[in-house]
This record gives sequence, structure tokens and C-alpha cells, in this order.
Amino acid sequence: MSPVNRIGSLRLAYGHLDGSDLLRAICQEFPGRVAAVSSFGAESAVLLAMVAEVDPGLPVIFLDTGELFDETLAYRTELSRLLGLIDLRVVRPAPARLAEAEELWRSDPEACCHLRKVLPLRQAVAGFQVLVDGRKRFHGAERAQLRSIEPGNEGQLKLSPLASWSQARIDAAFDALRLPRHPLVAQGYRSIGCWPCSRPTEPGEPVRAGRWAGSAKTECGIHKVGTTL
Repeated sequence: MSPVNRIGSLRLAYGHLDGSDLLRAICQEFPGRVAAVSSFGAESAVLLAMVAEVDPGLPVIFLDTGELFDETLAYRTELSRLLGLIDLRVVRPAPARLAEAEELWRSDPEACCHLRKVLPLRQAVAGFQVLVDGRKRFHGAERAQLRSIEPGNEGQLKLSPLASWSQARIDAAFDALRLPRHPLVAQGYRSIGCWPCSRPTEPGEPVRAGRWAGSAKTECGIHKVGTTL
């Protein structure tokens, strides 16, 4: 049975859980079929610390789009070593895709994300039944109604163990676990993706206001149900 066909029973059994308790329960339900997808962004350390606590060997998929900040690449190395993540999988677009996407962020950011992120992720997640991410409802926009267990693509489930967490709870976890912050957080970045499409947020702006600023775009596409990964 497809995991998506079990979503009702899974929500009934585990919908009251969050954080590492939820992650652990789902890993037990789908042994060897769970992977995390992480941007190693502003808040990623909290989810990755949970992965390390539950199973440091859980595959962690990192999309290197070719347009990431140098600080993000350095942070990925630092955080992976600190937490003891032993199955980090760096996924990159094929050279032909990179050539096709060159400068595309200026004219068509949707197509750019599709080439740099959605297509490379397709092969990387083949064989997994559950994809874990760090989305949260307080991010707003399309995430405002997020549930911790949602249908994904190709019959996969999306698991968001931090869906109900607030900014205060995230900050408290950073402090309690003594997790290092992404270097760009100190410069006002609250959501960090590719450098051409990320900027610091102003006081009072939503968390993700710095992503694709000035456009209606709010997501890169890898979390949208209905996109063909």
C-alpha cells in the first residue's frame, strides 16, 4: 500500500506528536525508507539535530544548486561534522541543466528553480517513501495551514516534525542544544536559498519575505504536491 493511502491512519496514530518523537515513530513505521531534505539554512540545525538524535545514519539530501552562498556550503560542512551526520548526499544539477539555467533567475525564477532543484531532486528521492523537511506554519503563505504529515509526490509522504513550532521554540532549541547559527543570520537573513533570490528581511517583515522579493513566488517547487519529482 502506498504511504499516501495510509495518511489517515498515520495522522490518527501520530498526529499528536512532533519533533523527534514524530520523526522516530515514522522511521520505525518505514525503516530504511525515510530521508531528510535540508537546505542547511537559517533554521535547519534544529531539524538536523533531531535527525542526529533519532538516527545519524538517516540519509540527508542537500541540493547544491550552483548558486548557493559560500557561507551555506561552509555551514553544511560545519554542521554535518558537529552533529555526526554520516549519510549526507549532495545532489547537483547535471551540467546540461546548469547551462540551461544560466542567468534564468533574472527572467524566469520558476523555471530556474525547476532546473536547479526540482529535477535534480527527482532521482535523489527515488526509493524513499517519506521525505522529512523543516517547514513550519509560522512561515506563513502556503505554509500557514501545514500539517505535520501530508501527501507528497509519487506516492510519497511529506513529514514536517516542526510544523507547529513557533519562532520562540526554534530559538530556544538553538540555545538549549548550543547549535551554531548560519553565518548570514547575523546579517538579517531569516530564510536562505540561492544568493540571487535571497535578501535580508526588514524589521516586521515575514520570515520568508526575503525570498524572491518583489514577486508572487513563495516556494521553489520541491514542496508542492502535484509537481512531478
